[in-house]
Amino acid sequence: MRRTRRQWVTLGLAAVLLAALCVLAAFWQWHRYTDRQAQIALVETNYSAAPVPLADVLDGPGDVLADDDVWRPAVVVGEYLPERTVLLRNRPVNSTPGFHLLVPLRTELDGEPVVLVVDRGFVPLGQDASEPASVPDPPAGQVTVTVTLRADEPASEHDANQSTVAAINTDQVLASGPDPAGLPQGATVGAYGQLRSEDPAAAVTPVALPRPDTDPGSHLSYTFQWAIFALGAVGGYVALWRRETREASVTAGQLIAAEDPHGGSRPERTRRRRVDEEHEDALVDAASQAPSATRPQASDTSSA
Repeated sequence: MRRTRRQWVTLGLAAVLLAALCVLAAFWQWHRYTDRQAQIALVETNYSAAPVPLADVLDGPGDVLADDDVWRPAVVVGEYLPERTVLLRNRPVNSTPGFHLLVPLRTELDGEPVVLVVDRGFVPLGQDASEPASVPDPPAGQVTVTVTLRADEPASEHDANQSTVAAINTDQVLASGPDPAGLPQGATVGAYGQLRSEDPAAAVTPVALPRPDTDPGSHLSYTFQWAIFALGAVGGYVALWRRETREASVTAGQLIAAEDPHGGSRPERTRRRRVDEEHEDALVDAASQAPSATRPQASDTSSA
């Protein structure tokens, strides 16, 4: 059954809407791909760079790490505050659940005291999943620490447990530790460091954090897939319309071909031929019976 004009309009609008949604999804994946490429380029540029003094990257208390300096290695000289250690939860390493050890490091920037939170590494869970197996102490006294600088993470809304956090946010980490009032006010920066090395080294060190991930992901392939889906929506509608139009043309051609050149249809011509054949058969039968009916009777000579 052929579709009506209204049905074709409905199908066309549906195909256009589907194609538009697929195009939007393709653009979204493309933007994610370009953002990811920019992140990878930043990691490859900064992570392998030579370490610089912290003062070359941050001006002083209250300064925020610039986007171009993320993943840059920096050297910090100061003193750990192990009594203010805070655990970062729900951040597995190599698919192993555990905690990160966040330890404030007291240093100076431009002659003013500053506290920099250092992620010293990873420790696995203990027998009780609510705490780590052990918490290694950092080196005592003055220490030279090489860290990878990272921007502060947004504060988490789920930090109800004392001495544990769900995000590395300097103000939140310091507030979760014991006696936060003992720290100098405003002596923080909008950044934290991931430990690379310590001098002197600690007697026991946590598991080192892995290198940043530079996998581009599947965003580019998803972009092409959504683009193909968009073309498929429009192409499917066109193919359906062409097929039904072609079938309608073939049906009309068959009707035209069935017409007799003299105006009669093929069934009428067949019926006329059948009548003519029956008339001819009747004439042949009549001709074959005519001699026997008119032939004279032979005389019986035997009785003479």
